[in-house]
Amino acid sequence: MSEGTCACGGTCGCGGDHAHAEQVYLTKEDYVLRLEQYLKDLKAEIVAVEEELAQLREAV
Repeated sequence: MSEGTCACGGTCGCGGDHAHAEQVYLTKEDYVLRLEQYLKDLKAEIVAVEEELAQLREAV
């Protein structure tokens, strides 16, 4: 595994050594739940970015 690559396959950017990380196997149901949570988190992030943009535009 290369430096900065997490066990999940994503890149965390921390530059740490992830060689010690064990590979995690998920059931289909667990993977679906994880993806649903990720989607929920992304939607919340979109709302936060839209709100910040709106505030910045008002300040102009």
